[in-house]
Order: sequence, then C-alpha cells, then structure tokens
Amino acid sequence: MTKELAKQVLEQLKSGEISEYRVEKENFLAFQPVLHKHPEFKNFRGAAIHGGAIVYTYNPGWTA
Repeated sequence: MTKELAKQVLEQLKSGEISEYRVEKENFLAFQPVLHKHPEFKNFRGAAIHGGAIVYTYNPGWTA
C-alpha cells in the first residue's frame, strides 16, 4: 500500500463513497501513519478482526 492509496481510501471513507475498508496486517504499517496524520483522525474507527486485519469506518463524533 502506498501513501497515496491510503489517503485516497481515507477520503473515500470520509465522503461516504465507501462505507468501510479492510486493511490486511501486511499493509497496516503503511496505512497507520497516514491515518494518524489525517486532520479528522479521531473520526475514523478501526475494528480488529480475526487474522490480524482491521476494518476501518468513518464515524464522526464517535469519540468523546
């Protein structure tokens, strides 16, 4: 996964173009730094699933 792809995925989640995105464990280290630098970092939610993948969604206001 490239930084450009990670940025594109985050924007698609934010715009509602896609409802969720699965990041496999081998792509996590490339995806995570881009997510942490996103201005709306706290509105993205990651749910770990069996096998080491994480499914990300965009949920504004889900954190306190």
